[in-house]
Amino acid sequence: MKEDKLKVALVGNPNSGKSTIFNALTGLKQKIANFPGVTVDKRLGTCKVGENGNSSLAEILDLPGIYSLYPKSLDEQIPFHVLCDPKNNWKPDKIIVIADGTNLKRSLFLCSQIVDLKIPTILSLNMMDLVKKQGLRIDIAKLQETLGIKVVPLSALKGFGLNEIKKSITEDITVPEKDFLDGNDKTAAVIKKIKEKLPAKSNYAALQLAHNIDNLKGTLANPEIIRECKSFMQELEYDPQEMQAAETLERYKLISKILEECVSKTDNKGALSRSLSHKIDDVLTHKVWGFAIFIVILFVVFQAIFAWASYPMDFIEYAFAQLSGWTQSALPEGPVNDLVVNGVLAGLGGVVIFIPQIALLFAFVALLEDSGYMARVSFIMDKLLRRFGLNGRSVIPLVSGVACAVPAIMSARTIHNWKERLITILVTPLMSCSARLPVYTLLIALVIPSENIAGVINIQGLVLMGMYLIGFLAALFAAGVFKLILKSNERPVFIMEMPNYRAPRWTNILYSIIEKVKVFLFEAGKVIIAISIVLWVLSSYGPPSKMAKVDKKYETELAKLSVNDEIQSSYNAEKLESSFAGILGKSIEPAIAPLGFDWKIGIALITSFAAREVFVGTMSTIYSVGQEGKSSLTVREKMMAEKVPGTDMPRYSFAVGISLMLFYAFALQCMSTLAIVRRELASWKWPIIQFLFMGALAYFFSLFAYQLLK
Repeated sequence: MKEDKLKVALVGNPNSGKSTIFNALTGLKQKIANFPGVTVDKRLGTCKVGENGNSSLAEILDLPGIYSLYPKSLDEQIPFHVLCDPKNNWKPDKIIVIADGTNLKRSLFLCSQIVDLKIPTILSLNMMDLVKKQGLRIDIAKLQETLGIKVVPLSALKGFGLNEIKKSITEDITVPEKDFLDGNDKTAAVIKKIKEKLPAKSNYAALQLAHNIDNLKGTLANPEIIRECKSFMQELEYDPQEMQAAETLERYKLISKILEECVSKTDNKGALSRSLSHKIDDVLTHKVWGFAIFIVILFVVFQAIFAWASYPMDFIEYAFAQLSGWTQSALPEGPVNDLVVNGVLAGLGGVVIFIPQIALLFAFVALLEDSGYMARVSFIMDKLLRRFGLNGRSVIPLVSGVACAVPAIMSARTIHNWKERLITILVTPLMSCSARLPVYTLLIALVIPSENIAGVINIQGLVLMGMYLIGFLAALFAAGVFKLILKSNERPVFIMEMPNYRAPRWTNILYSIIEKVKVFLFEAGKVIIAISIVLWVLSSYGPPSKMAKVDKKYETELAKLSVNDEIQSSYNAEKLESSFAGILGKSIEPAIAPLGFDWKIGIALITSFAAREVFVGTMSTIYSVGQEGKSSLTVREKMMAEKVPGTDMPRYSFAVGISLMLFYAFALQCMSTLAIVRRELASWKWPIIQFLFMGALAYFFSLFAYQLLK
């Protein structure tokens, strides 16, 4: 087998099935990172291509979805730079254009631009099963002859055509000598000038560089050359915007002629299919029923997260409790035993136990997106969101924020209006993300009874849904305030394509779940375990004089053969209070006491600023240190047994639980989010404002709730 890796780029319109094909080609042999210098994701995978005896490895790059090579957002600039800059590190050897066979006219516009770049290109006609259902027939041979490139029909959903794609990647592919679209005298002069000054493989690549002269980066960003080229175009009275508009009209004229020759209608199935789609949209986008259905869907999601995840979570909780007990008895007594049981295992258990809920949450989000429903949600929410300085496109970041604020904030770059994009970025972290889910789950289990209404509606699930709705309402409130404060002369515009309804692609959903759970387990997990170990050290050791004083106080009682449980608990509590962690918690206790929080919760609040989910690991470690013989108890059981000092009242009362959940609902306890906001907005001004206003909201609502409910 040849070891040379071909570089292959997947290019296509949004909703063309590009991600499905990428997943089908690469399987789990894929990774996600950022393009150098920007926060845009790149998905990269490897795939074995060709036929037996002549196979090789191909590196597949999944580029962001675009409608043309003229970028209007940060996302769309990536394909332009990758395809038009010959010195770009990701410059592909071959391109696969993924086209939606049911909307060939729009797909061929992008394809025709790429053909003119003179890079070996394969046109993949996806969704051919839907083409047939709609009563359409595409003459593949005629289309291939007309375009002068390889055309492969396939259906990513049904799985046919993928082998042909893999085979085609290794074949010698010639590029058409003649451009799809001829230029004029002005364009010829500009092309000649650009080719003299900038690297361009084809005439059309040179024209693209001219039209995007203000967006050139990397090796192309030579200020002197850019000034010279712009000056030349001004002298020639060459208007890039005007030329783009003229080019678009000419390309669509040619594409219409091609479609007349290559596409025919066999029956009226398409009309029936569209009629059914419109009837469904009449309900899902209705100004009343649309909202009602969305609320019902959210209700089902949060009920399922609690109901379906309870059994695997109980099993994981039991398994870690047993593992901790076994490890404690198997290892010799001493610091190593304590570190492994109360540091490492306690922190690890706080991560793993929530995997079932997080997997379910990501599964539902992926399911709603993959079916085409999320675009309808954007449509029905647009009118409401406009009142608060947002638009329908803000729905994608806001809903994605339920999973994680970092990619959600990155997705806001598709919003073209500066003010709406800024407001969306500032309020998205108020949406309850998956990192808050472990906190909510633990606290709800502590203070909300596990009972059903009418035998089917779980009260804990209702409270969880309520916490997510509180986050959404807070985001709207904050957006409304920012709308009044921020000024902009841009006119807001909302245009979004309604994708076809599709059956969920289960492999896509599975890959999404695996990918997101891996991120949670290995990225968040590393932070949680590291903090748990540090916290164990801070909780186990303290100033020698303070620790010695506690030892001396209980010296006589602890020397007895049989130590009273109450004495042992008091000793453990005072040792923890005298430790470095206890001193840290005590230092902020006066500020958080009005919220119902003690110094132990204070420690968790501090460590949670690394990541919210650290709260569970922190509490697990705090309530494990010094608890010899109680390792078989879960963190929830230990917290339920905690009493207010000097009383029989539970430390985690209903008032404390609600106050703590509200604090985590509003506070910006995520260093990654602050970092990504800084990168997206190129300033520390906005993340600092974001941190302060969310912190103020958290303190006020926690204070109000506790004082009202205590």
